[in-house]
Amino acid sequence: QVQLVESGGGLVQAGGSLRLSCAASGSIYGINYMRWYRQAPGKQRELIATITSGGSTNYADSVKGRFTISRDNAKNTVYLQMNSLKPEDTSVYYCNARIRSTIWASDDYWGQGTQVTVSS
Repeated sequence: QVQLVESGGGLVQAGGSLRLSCAASGSIYGINYMRWYRQAPGKQRELIATITSGGSTNYADSVKGRFTISRDNAKNTVYLQMNSLKPEDTSVYYCNARIRSTIWASDDYWGQGTQVTVSS
């Protein structure tokens, strides 16, 4: 019953910026953490940013200093602000969240992905 929907992807020039959004909806008792992953064709899925329920953040070295993860608890939404984009950032970006969706359990949920393309 829980769904994650990403938005904000698109085509940008190298050095540009883009902001991704991921909104969770459905039966949500609480969100443990929300994460952003990316996966380019022929490459492994990469965890790039995490934000916990307590507000702690973590970033992959490949995006540290350029990307910022944030949240809006009232909207059950996580954002990824991407600055100084490089062609190697081109990928499908996925939102992932661990959500307490029942009274007794928490589960992982995934968004459908949003394409980010950075041209030179």
